[in-house]
Amino acid sequence: MTHQQIQLPVTESPVALQQTAVTQTDLFEYVLGDPLLASSLYVNIALAGVSLLLFVFMTKDLEDPRARLIAVSVLLVPTVSVASYTGLASGLTIGILEMPAGHAAEGASVMIGGEPVDGVVSLWGRYLTWALSTPAILLALGLLAGSDATSIITAITFDIAMCITGLAAALTTSSHALRWFWYFISCACFAVVVYVLLVKWPEDAAAAGTASIFNTLKLLTVVLWIAYPVVWALGVEGIAVLPVGVTSWAYSLLDVVAKYVFAFLLLRYVTTNERVVSGDVLDVPSASGALADD
Repeated sequence: MTHQQIQLPVTESPVALQQTAVTQTDLFEYVLGDPLLASSLYVNIALAGVSLLLFVFMTKDLEDPRARLIAVSVLLVPTVSVASYTGLASGLTIGILEMPAGHAAEGASVMIGGEPVDGVVSLWGRYLTWALSTPAILLALGLLAGSDATSIITAITFDIAMCITGLAAALTTSSHALRWFWYFISCACFAVVVYVLLVKWPEDAAAAGTASIFNTLKLLTVVLWIAYPVVWALGVEGIAVLPVGVTSWAYSLLDVVAKYVFAFLLLRYVTTNERVVSGDVLDVPSASGALADD
């Protein structure tokens, strides 16, 4: 008598198939466990808080509507930074992303809560910071230059588009090519902002009498903002040459100068030259308008 062997379907253990779920607490502890990453966030929270208090003190006696709006725009920058960096430090705005085929970090894993988790750490919350703080910076610069509402709104619109498409580049995991496609769209939007800063607004600033400080802040902004996409390209989101902690510190240092140092220089000028920047909000005549009146 022959016995037939019945082959049962081979199934893998559910434990082998299940990837450890990453909680917000796990991400919070991951940040604390990485001194380089943690310091890049907590130092910025402290600096943003100190800057906010300093800027409030510097601007408390301003009376002119335009000067006060510039001050409010600048105050928004460290306020957003405190909230944003706290979100990153708490794990609220951090995620784990599995990079697509062809990416330098394809197949990478990270230790979270003592267990390997497929993917890389993404600090996507930074894009929320930039989407709120950089428009405020542009608003302050546009007001300083005495530019019209149309050019200010144009710059802010393309700036927000730059941040949103940058976020899309960071979060896209379906295609490596699409990540870079989003990246170049973001850079194209940034080019519009740079054009406004370097070509359009200097003419307005000359007519408004604020050319000296505007040109300084303009160059500071353009040079530092160009560095952000460079860090993106070199970091884990791009070609993954820089580790997460180093990338985070690079962004943090850029934020310190592009936001807090920038804001201090601007507010110091505004508080000591309130009469120069005085005027109705978004109502400083351009050079062509002044000639027409003559």
